[in-house]
Amino acid sequence: MSKKEKKLSFFDIVSNINAGPKSKDLLEDVTAHTDEAVSLESPEKAYVPFMVNRSLSFFNDTVLFANEMNRYASLPAKMQYDFYRNALRPRKRFSKWFKALPDTKDIEVIKEHYGYSSEKAREVLPLFTPTALSELNKLRDKGGHK
Repeated sequence: MSKKEKKLSFFDIVSNINAGPKSKDLLEDVTAHTDEAVSLESPEKAYVPFMVNRSLSFFNDTVLFANEMNRYASLPAKMQYDFYRNALRPRKRFSKWFKALPDTKDIEVIKEHYGYSSEKAREVLPLFTPTALSELNKLRDKGGHK
């Protein structure tokens, strides 16, 4: 009974880029120019250019490289991967990924009443007074047990 191979993830790619050119080449079997569609099992599928560029843009020593790669986003994944592996100095780079904040009760009320998106509701929230928000909460109340 053999263990199932672990699927390559975006985080594996970024860790490998940060390890430098002496580490194993995760995309060694991928060709730089392919005219055919990429299969789901291909390691090239794990390389997401936007996410790799974003993760490397958090650091002073890699932000300019990430910006340059944004300029050439149409390059094949193998070329971008090789550029990063050979151009960046090996270093441990860890950053916290920022996640969207959950909507507050007031934002939920505005979204429901006016049919706004979360972003639009956050923009208009400062326009509401506390009394206007309490009126909206009363209108939202549908009765029943709480």
